Amino acid sequence: MRAVVQRVHHARVGVAGELVGEITRPGLVALVGITHDDDAATAAAMARKIADLRILRDELSCVDAGAPVMVISQFTLYGDTRKGRRPGWTRAAPGPVAEPLVDAVAEGLRSRGLEVATGRFGAMMDIDIHADGPVTILLEL
Repeated sequence: MRAVVQRVHHARVGVAGELVGEITRPGLVALVGITHDDDAATAAAMARKIADLRILRDELSCVDAGAPVMVISQFTLYGDTRKGRRPGWTRAAPGPVAEPLVDAVAEGLRSRGLEVATGRFGAMMDIDIHADGPVTILLEL
């Protein structure tokens, strides 16, 4: 499992002109990619890592600050660009495997008492991220 985590002032995600998720105060956006050997334990570990990551201002975590997190599925994090000019997607888990694990990451964050917004799995999303810093971290489990 991979996640690109970005500190934000606020963020929103829409699908076909409809707002489907939003955080309106400082927090994190986590773009989450799933690969074939990920499972519920990996999702739980990623949720813990995101929740406890001390990258907010004053070196606080989302748990420390009560900050929100937006979780967006991002299969392209497993794009293989080693050959040619077109990425290969074989390392990304298929939707029926990936969707419940992305949901599990979001639920793991909620279980820590955090406000969590999400996108819509498999949809073409418009994501508006107002970066803070910028601070962007790659997590890989």
